[in-house]
Amino acid sequence: MFRAAMILALVASTATADVTGPGGKVIDCYCTDTQGARVELGETICLFVDGRAFMARCEMSLNVPIWRDTGEGCVSSLLDRLKPLEPVGDAG
Repeated sequence: MFRAAMILALVASTATADVTGPGGKVIDCYCTDTQGARVELGETICLFVDGRAFMARCEMSLNVPIWRDTGEGCVSSLLDRLKPLEPVGDAG
């Protein structure tokens, strides 16, 4: 029973903890994409790194926001690269 209470206390305290700096000021944590735009914790976007595209989630690791690979590929469309279909053979 004591062990379960300790685990619950640790999980609850880390889930609700804010990052505070000197003087007790709460530090707003977030990630940035390749253009420098703000991405909130928990959001998932497609990242392009070293010629590879993958889905990544903004998470915290040791009080530092990081991109964690979700193991999924990015969903993309090649519609803008496709040429219109040309008729094949005689139509008449």
